Formats: sequence, C-alpha cells, structure tokens
Amino acid sequence: MNTRFELQELVTLARRHSGFYASHFADIPPHISSLEQLPVIDPVEYWKGSHDLDQWPVLTAPLNDALVFKTGGTTSAGKFSLFRREEWQTLVTDFGRSLDAQLSAGDRVANLFFAGDLYASFIFTHDALAQVETEIVEFPFTGHIDSNLLADAIDRHRINVLAGIPAHLLSFAAWLEQNGRALEGVTALLYAGESLFDAQLQRLERVFPNARVASIGYASVDAGFIGASHRDCALGEHRAPEGHGVLEILDEQTGEVIEECGRVGRLVMTNLTRRLMPLIRYPVGDRACWREPPGTSGRKFALMGRCADSQRVRVGILTLLPQSIGETVLRITGSDDWQLVIEQDDATDILRLHWAPDALTPANAEADQTLHSALIEDYPLIRQLSADHLLVLQIRCCKVQELARHPRSGKRQHVLDRRVYNGSGQGTC
Repeated sequence: MNTRFELQELVTLARRHSGFYASHFADIPPHISSLEQLPVIDPVEYWKGSHDLDQWPVLTAPLNDALVFKTGGTTSAGKFSLFRREEWQTLVTDFGRSLDAQLSAGDRVANLFFAGDLYASFIFTHDALAQVETEIVEFPFTGHIDSNLLADAIDRHRINVLAGIPAHLLSFAAWLEQNGRALEGVTALLYAGESLFDAQLQRLERVFPNARVASIGYASVDAGFIGASHRDCALGEHRAPEGHGVLEILDEQTGEVIEECGRVGRLVMTNLTRRLMPLIRYPVGDRACWREPPGTSGRKFALMGRCADSQRVRVGILTLLPQSIGETVLRITGSDDWQLVIEQDDATDILRLHWAPDALTPANAEADQTLHSALIEDYPLIRQLSADHLLVLQIRCCKVQELARHPRSGKRQHVLDRRVYNGSGQGTC
C-alpha cells in the first residue's frame, strides 16, 4: 500500500474525512499549489477532544487497526498519537534507514529508552533498529535496568553503542563516576528526546573517554520523523527527511516563511505519511534555523530551544505541560500571571516557576510551598531527578513587571528556555 501522499491529495483527504480539517480549511480553495496557502495549526484547537478517541474530530476514520501512544503528561491527562500499522511501519523504516549514517557493521547497541505506560521511545527505537541495513546487534535493556547490571553487561558482551535519553545516560555516568569506573569500550552515545549541553558532555567524556556523542535522530510521537542525524551534523543539527515530510521555519511573530540561514523561527512540520491523524503545517514546539541554502538535498537545520507557546517542554526525562501548569497556578493562587524559566548550572537543570499575585503579602510564601508540592504531585519524576542532582525546582512569587516579555511583540512568554544550545552559533549558508 502506498503510504506517501502528494500535498494536494493529503489536503483533499483531510478536508473530506476530518471534521477538524473541514473547518480549518473552510476558506481555502479546493486546489492549492503551495503550503503557504494553508493556515498553520493551532495546537490547542488540534488537540481539543483528543481524550475521546472515538469522537476526536481530527481523525479521518474510525479507530481500527491502529497503534496508540501517549505524547506527554499522565495517562489520564496526556494527549495521544495514533498510527495505522502501515503508517508506523513507514515511520520506523524511514528512521531506521537514516541510522545507517550513525552505525557501523558489527556495532552492539544497548537500547536504553523507556517502555510502558504508552511511551513510544523504546518500541520506536527497537523497530527502527530492525530496519537498519548495516549488520548490528541490539540489546533491548530498556531504561529501567540497574546501573550495576548494565555496566557489567556492557563489559561482558562488548557493547559499544549506548542509545537513550540524555538524563538516563547522565544518571548512568554519575553512577560510574561514583564507583570509579570508566567504560573505554563504548565508542558511541546516541541520544534523543532532549538536548545535551556542554557541562553534561564533559561528565559523559569522563566515564566514556572513547565515545563520540551524536543525536540518534529527531522524531516525536506526534509529529513523527522530523530530522535525520548524519556524521556531518554538529550537536543540535539534523537534516530534513525528504519524502517523509516537509519542514518549514516560520517567523514567530509574522508567520513569514524563513529561507535564509541563521535566522531563528518556529519549526513547522507537514507529514506526508500520516492519514489517520493528519499533520499539515503542525508546529512541533521547537525553534530552529537553517544551516544550508534553499534547494539543498536533505537541508540541514539546527535546533535552538523550545518555543514560548510550546504545548510540551522536555527537561531531561521530564515532560512538562505548560497549559496544565497554568491551570495549577490559577487554582492555587488565583493568578494567571506566571512564567516557567529553564536554565542550567553545570550539569543540573534549574526549573523556576515565577508567579505574580495582585499584591505581595506574607501569605504568598505559603502559596509558593503549595505550588511546589502540587508540581511534584503532578510530576513525580521531579523528586527522582532532584535526588539525582539533575534538577532543582524553585517557586518564586514576584512582581508582574519581573515576568519577561517578547522583545518584539511585548507578549508575555509562559516558557522561557535560557539553556545554551550547542547549535546556537550563527551559521552561514
């Protein structure tokens, strides 16, 4: 079955069979010649009603013969991403073939991504590794394996490639350092799900002295395959997956399509392989800039952090939902003036929630503590990451003037990502 669509075919299908797209494209002519004729999706509107998969207006067909994964949050609160089985097979095949750029014949790969609770990362990586054309060996440990057992298995079986999320690789590195061990036989660390920063790279280098560090590739369970990782990609850089989807970078204020290199905007994806849950000009939540000129095959781009209006924010293995955090702040404090600031101190992520009351009073200190407890209740991983010295959570009541605004629009930014990304140097085409 052909699981790849031309743009016009995809738009026609979505308009005819999805209630959401019928409304979204109501003012669009029947035939289009470019993506720029189509409106960008508002993620809040897109995900409305997604808790009821049998009635979700985005879907183009009944929920039959499909895979269901969670995109973030708790199982009850998180959003869900759906794939027909042939769509999933196309996704893992395309992603798996891209892994040939990072793997060599004879590599022994430890799959350390997480499984269970509708998470996709372990299953996705396992299925993608099965599509690699290079002869490799996979050790499907999952991210739940004990560090002592993992270290011994790496030595015993001569495993030379570790694939996992940065927070787990860093936690394992911290354990190795505490126990005076270094794994010199590891030649590659392949990460996904979050960026790695300079201080974290230094920690990894101390216990994996012979390992190069690279992204395994850029994908999300909602948007699919977004970027391939090649040997010529610096950290934070990827190449557009031609044939699988179309990437655009848009000015965050005007929506203008950006073509020049080095100019940062929000990354928007049109997936050409999804028809059950179409994604047409869908903001993936990240900021990016081009590294190569228009027309370049597999055009290279660099990630530049999360968008201020992102529906999800990743901090290590923690996925935060800003909309949910805002509801918690409003419920506890009565204030809708808040800001989540993400910074980094050495290898530790600093998560600061600032909120502004109508007036500063001694009672606000009690609200700070209540908010702290509520966030830990909503995101239990905060407690684990704090114990591992990978995360610090701080709550601070402040004046409304202290909440940062966008320098061009003056709009308040609910998420302020101040981490310094490895791709942040201005590239030239």
